[in-house]
Amino acid sequence: MMKKRFVSKKSLSEPLVTEKKVQLLKDYFGEVLMKRLNLHSVSSPLAVFSGKGINDDLTGMEKPVHFFPKAYPNQRLEVVQSLAKWKRLKLAEYNVPVHQGIVTNMSAIRPDEMISPIHSIFVDQWDWEMRIIEKDRNLEFLQSVVQQIYLTIKDTEAFVSDKFLPIRPFLPGKITFIHAEELQYRYPKLTPKERERIVAKDYGAVFIIGIGHPLADGVPHDFRAPDYDDWSTQTKNGYRGLNGDIIVWNPVLKNAFELSSMGIRVNRETMLRQLKMTNTEMRKGLFFHTKVIDETLPCSLGGGIGQSRLAMLLLKKKNISEVQAGI
Repeated sequence: MMKKRFVSKKSLSEPLVTEKKVQLLKDYFGEVLMKRLNLHSVSSPLAVFSGKGINDDLTGMEKPVHFFPKAYPNQRLEVVQSLAKWKRLKLAEYNVPVHQGIVTNMSAIRPDEMISPIHSIFVDQWDWEMRIIEKDRNLEFLQSVVQQIYLTIKDTEAFVSDKFLPIRPFLPGKITFIHAEELQYRYPKLTPKERERIVAKDYGAVFIIGIGHPLADGVPHDFRAPDYDDWSTQTKNGYRGLNGDIIVWNPVLKNAFELSSMGIRVNRETMLRQLKMTNTEMRKGLFFHTKVIDETLPCSLGGGIGQSRLAMLLLKKKNISEVQAGI
């Protein structure tokens, strides 16, 4: 039996054909990701209450869009920037079993995002979270999950290549793990973005570990908020961090291209340490933070995988506006 390929009708415009391809790609990746990581699909909010510590602060500087709904005149709501902390609350509420998790199609607004061919203030991603136990809080477990996500990306690349001629696979068979400290040691005169470009070009796909903790030169590879990813736990060779980013080489843009940010989440010890390190100890009394400090939330590992980013990469588009409506 001949394989059924996607054939665009001549009457359809190129943007409409692209929309159909994007949807098929998203459906395929989402299904495979759920199977690989034992995830359950859930619905998610567009906004959360302010002052609870639930919204994602990203690097800790970005300010979310907020409003006062007529139904709650004295309550300020914030449009989500990601669901990093909300998902952990849901793991507890839904009593998700260990080594299973949840995933949702998140839509967010990040008003402080700098617009570029790969950045939009509208963000869409698969936001996922897995329940783990204390002994899983190590680099080996983190890397095993990263490998499963990368295999899902590779499966989707094969699906796209098989379905949409003449697109051909280009990602390497395996992802390479490297610590941000190693990159700083190798290329001390380069900026973090320049380091990313070199290793992405050299290896094709890398997971850079330890995003958020100051490196040997006193500067973090990139900034992370102190209250969800654990970026301060000491691991091998005196390095720190149980989190990182999946970055690949984009052959169309000829540059490094981030697909995912993820990590093992803070426990009581790392939450308190990272709040102190970032002079944000005033957050300790917030709703979410008290639950982590009181150890009433499950251990977890989670992250976000850019939907438009993945579509842009695998469909070989030059601008994010080609795969999302945005504004």
